Amino acid sequence: MTLKGTLSAGSLVLFVWYLGKMYKPMRDLSKMTDAYSKAAVGYERIREVLETDHQVKDLPGARRAPEFRGAIELENVSFSYGMNCPILKQVNLIIKPGQMAALVGPTGAGKTTIISLIPRLYDPDAGTVKIDGIDVRRFQQKSLRQQISLVLQETLLFHGPVWSNIAYGRLDASRDDILRAAMQANAHEFIEQLPQGYNTIIGERGMTLSGGQRQRIAIARAVIRNTPILVLDEVSTGLDAASEKLVFEALNRLMKGKTSIVIAHKLSTIRAADVIFVVDDGKIADHGKHIELLKKGGLYTKLHELQLPGEGPRYHTQIAL
Repeated sequence: MTLKGTLSAGSLVLFVWYLGKMYKPMRDLSKMTDAYSKAAVGYERIREVLETDHQVKDLPGARRAPEFRGAIELENVSFSYGMNCPILKQVNLIIKPGQMAALVGPTGAGKTTIISLIPRLYDPDAGTVKIDGIDVRRFQQKSLRQQISLVLQETLLFHGPVWSNIAYGRLDASRDDILRAAMQANAHEFIEQLPQGYNTIIGERGMTLSGGQRQRIAIARAVIRNTPILVLDEVSTGLDAASEKLVFEALNRLMKGKTSIVIAHKLSTIRAADVIFVVDDGKIADHGKHIELLKKGGLYTKLHELQLPGEGPRYHTQIAL
């Protein structure tokens, strides 16, 4: 049209300019629709979490837990995550105050489920979980969990200074308490070597630290809580020999005078346990000390032979966890 003279060059320029002005709002509107859709999906997922009805609640009349001695008992406990998926079947076990008890067995046997029932992360479908002879359901959840420390395979650390991650175990802890806990956990030395020492900001989930360093901070967090019951779940997984040695030294100090429950696949780490419970297919297949279980020739002996071939019942050198 411009070439034929029916449209001026100025009108052409103006038309192209207006065309650009029209497309930009259209593109913005299409992006707004996409952003709205993402926000709507996010809102639905957040709402589902916020409106979740907690499965484990304080029962009417629940009271604050007294200071525990640390005796733990599971009496005819059965549990399943689904209607057709029984995990624990009539489990009975007794752990005396101050004992170190170990749970061993194949993957999926129910070991982690057993320790999850003690702080009432779940309630059993049948049977009773007791601490000092009292059903844990009779205690307020907060007061129950305040007396149980957990050191897990996957340590959960937060984005923040090192001292804050240690003090998370007890929010009113003083600086002296934090330093003392770090020293007992064999963490003080490596913390002092960080750029800002205890004020060094560590990444989300502790990604700026090695596995052994994360575990020692988790142990320091448990030390500062100083609870009568301690639960350890595969704390040495993925650690090199040097880190494992430091972690075990720290754990030995942490467990003194406490009732400790240890889940371990490395049988060499639990020879010194006061009692070992062999879990198989949701049941306690056997229990006893390391040497006793080796002599029985059951599942524990088979697991031991797979890991440490050639070391029979006569092998009795015990190492602490």
